[in-house]
This record gives sequence, structure tokens and C-alpha cells, in this order.
Amino acid sequence: MAYNVAHFLAQQAVTQPTAAAVRAPLSHDSDGAILYAERSFAELEAEASAAGHYFLTKGIRRGSRVLLMVRPGLDLIRIVFALFKMGAVPIVIDPGMGLKKFLRCVRHSKPMALVGIPPAIWSARLLRPSFRGVDIKICVGRDFEKQIGGFKSHGAFEVVDSAEDELAAILFTSGSTGAAKGVLYEHGMFLAQVEAIRRQYGIEPGEVDLPMLPVFALFNPALGMCTVVPDMNPSRPASVDPEQIVRAIQQNSVTNSFGSPALWIKIARYCERKSITLPTIRRILMAGAPVPPALMAKMRAIIPNGEIHTPYGATEALPVSSISATEVLEQTAVRTQKGEGTCVGRPLPNVLVRIVEPTDGSIATIEKVVDLPAGSIGEIIVQGASVTRGYDYLPDADADSKIVDGAKQWHRMGDMGRLDDSDRLWFCGRKLERVMTEVGAMYTDCCEAIFNAHPWVYRSALIDLCQGRPAIVIEPEKSAFPKSTDERARFIESLRELGQKNTQTIAIKDFFFEANFPVDVRHNAKIHRLSLARKYALK
Repeated sequence: MAYNVAHFLAQQAVTQPTAAAVRAPLSHDSDGAILYAERSFAELEAEASAAGHYFLTKGIRRGSRVLLMVRPGLDLIRIVFALFKMGAVPIVIDPGMGLKKFLRCVRHSKPMALVGIPPAIWSARLLRPSFRGVDIKICVGRDFEKQIGGFKSHGAFEVVDSAEDELAAILFTSGSTGAAKGVLYEHGMFLAQVEAIRRQYGIEPGEVDLPMLPVFALFNPALGMCTVVPDMNPSRPASVDPEQIVRAIQQNSVTNSFGSPALWIKIARYCERKSITLPTIRRILMAGAPVPPALMAKMRAIIPNGEIHTPYGATEALPVSSISATEVLEQTAVRTQKGEGTCVGRPLPNVLVRIVEPTDGSIATIEKVVDLPAGSIGEIIVQGASVTRGYDYLPDADADSKIVDGAKQWHRMGDMGRLDDSDRLWFCGRKLERVMTEVGAMYTDCCEAIFNAHPWVYRSALIDLCQGRPAIVIEPEKSAFPKSTDERARFIESLRELGQKNTQTIAIKDFFFEANFPVDVRHNAKIHRLSLARKYALK
């Protein structure tokens, strides 16, 4: 069986050679329309093959660890598929995490080659200690097209016959609740992900995707979808201009798009203001943080011919489960608003989910876990072909997050949740962010939903003030931020009244306000509750 996903690109080059594979923005014309550089599947396959031949002359081989510091778009896609063809191992690190954290990840992953834009090459020379061991540096600048163009005459680069468990890539987590970790992806796992996404969402060749998380663009050649690269800064997704996203959707008749709730809120508000609908959209995938039902309702009106799906997972395990906006709005939203958590749907076929008694330390084997009955909140553990088996050079993290089950492993998601009587999974919050009070645990997603229902609240964050004393930090709507002591007092009183009506939030007495929450760099949606807790902690 062919496990290397680079085979898919070669297949698409045969089955739909002239169809557009990538459209990357170049500039705008006088009317504001986006001008694109376009490649067909046949052209993309030819350029990925040429890049593979070029990299071979530079010393990159099967198993070589290659740090990628390339902007999202055409270069990233053809370079990644060239490396896959070779059996080399691309290393992908979020550029927005900050220089110190980024360099820590570089040192830890031990790359032997760097493929990057000119500033990346300069950085590797200036910051030599962090790039120790990088003997090959390949600049992806203006001449890159010409450099690989000279190798097109070499013909197709034969895809290596990768084993199912052979290392394919190292993708770093966002580090939203701790240090970012390199996740080891095997070729069989990528293949399982592609097949799961295709089957779950009914994706067909010839569709057009606008992925607002760069790594998702790498699935598209395997799915036969055209990738429209969004005109946005991937290291600062919250700064996205919704007008440019909407323009790209309209110009390219986009059928599919992935983005975090924070991005879709901006796009939804823009569309509402301009009375815009997006009839070509068949599906939107929202992930990275729980999706508010109110956002789903807004987006349903904007995409009259489409459906919204919220897949649940993590860098280590994706996708685990999924639910549609139709099911949420018709069945589960009311329960979410009452503080029961966010329903993230049923596990995908061939993915196993268990709810177990939470344990703070490592769990050596599956015989050590205690399963909880339906309806009980516990720790979420998962198993399946797309679930990764370990981290890069982090045996302690492996011990903390993996549970041995014979020849297989379970992954501890680090999340708290429950299964209902219909086998649907409900997310209640991150395990590290729960507040352990004298009367029991309080969960972020359950408590915050109560306060998020307030018309002046944009979002909220449950924190531990001191040894189990719960508090809520509020990020108000911009127009509702209290400007005086009296306004603040009235706002707090209305929040307190809201909290007193629900048994889960009745113990909350302390309220704070933040103009802008600290959030993760990848989705700009995961709230850094632990940093808020440190800020407001009672000394």
C-alpha cells in the first residue's frame, strides 16, 4: 500500500492536469480585485518534482530533518510535497510564537537543513548557536523559481516507498497551555487524516478551498481541491481584513474554508454590515476553540447553501469528532447556554473515545484507567489511525500524554469532557484550567457560557484567584467596556445576578475586566487563562 501522501499529487496531475491547484495572491488591480499566480495540478507536480531534484543536489536525503521558514502559499506547498516525495522530514513551527520560543523549538528539533526566505537565512547565520547542525541552507527568494526551473528536464521525481510508521513530518503544537512540543507525524497518520476528512465532509475533487490555517493547505492536493491562499499574515490571524477574505471567496467561487471562531466572527460581522451572502460556500470548518452557537446562527444566514462543521481534535489527534451547526442549533445549543459544555459531536469512524477518571500523573497502561459512566465529566482519551504516537525527543511528555494498550496507544487530550447517552462528546474545558474548589471542580467552558450570554460580553475566562477561589475575567464588547466606576459597578452587578441563577457559577464573587484577552498565536481564539490567573492572583 502507498502510504506517502505525495502519491496523491501525482494522481491529481493525471486525473485533472489542467485544473487549478493553487492560487496565490500577487497584487490588486485598480478595482481592488485580487490578482493571482496560478498553478495547475500538472504544473504543481512538475515543480514539486523539480524542487525534489534540486534539493537532492544540495544534500537533502530520505530522513533528513528540514526546517521550513517559508511564507504560506505556492512555495510552501511545492516545497513540502518535494520533501514528502524524497522521504525527507519537514519541520513546521509557528512563526508567531516569538523569537525566544521559536529558537527553543529549532534547537530541540535538531534540523540538518534549512529551507527559508532570505531573512530566515540571515537569522540562521546571526543566531548560529540555535541553528547548530544546520549544514544545508537553501534560500527561497526571487530566484527560487529559476533555480528549480532548471531541473524540470529531469522529469518526475519518483515518490519514495515510505513505510506506514516512517516519520513524515514534525509539526509543533501552539503551546497554548505550556511549551510548544514537536509532534511526530508518520506517513500512515497523514493518509488516515486525508481519508477521514474526505469521508466525513464529502469533499470532492474540483472544489476550491480557502484555508486560514496554513497547515490545512497541505491536505488539499491530496483531496483534489484548489488552494486559494488567503491575503493575511499567518503569524497574526486576528489582524485579518475580512473584506479581503470575502473578496477572495467571491472571486474564486470558494466552496470550502477553515478558520478559527475569532476569524469567522470578524467575517460574519463584516458580511452583516454589508448585507453580503456567500452562496458558493458548501462547508465551513471552525476549530481552534469552542464555537459559540450565536456565531453559527450568524454564519448560517451568510452561507445559504452551506453547512458549518466544528471538528474537535488537537495537533496530536485530528480529527477526533465533528458536529454540524444544524445539530448544534436544533439540539445542543440550549444545553450549552445552561452550562453543560460544548457538544463536539460523535467520534469519527475508527476513532475510539473514552472518558476516564482524571489523573495528574502519568498512566503507564490502559489497565490503570478507571472508566466513567455516560454523563460523568472526566479526562478525554482517544485512539485511532490518525492519533500520533509521540513527541520529538520528549520522553517525559510522552509518559504524561500516552497510555500503552498492548501494541497500541491512547492519547490523553488534556481536556475534560463527557459522553452523553447518544455517544456524543461534550467538551468542558482544559484539564489544567479547571478550578478545584472545596465543593468540586469548576470547568471553564461550562461556567463561561453563562456569562457569555450577557449582551455586553464578548467572551469570558474562568480563573483560579487563589487555592480554589474562582473568578471571572470579562472581555466586553468594545462599545461596552466600563468607562467609570459607576459603569463598572453596574456591569459587575448584572454579571453577579446572571451567575447567581446557575448552580455552577453561584460561587463566583470576583469579576475583572480586560480590553483584550491574551490568546494563542495559531488561532487567536484559545484564551491564555493561566496567564490571566497569574495577573489577578491574590498574593
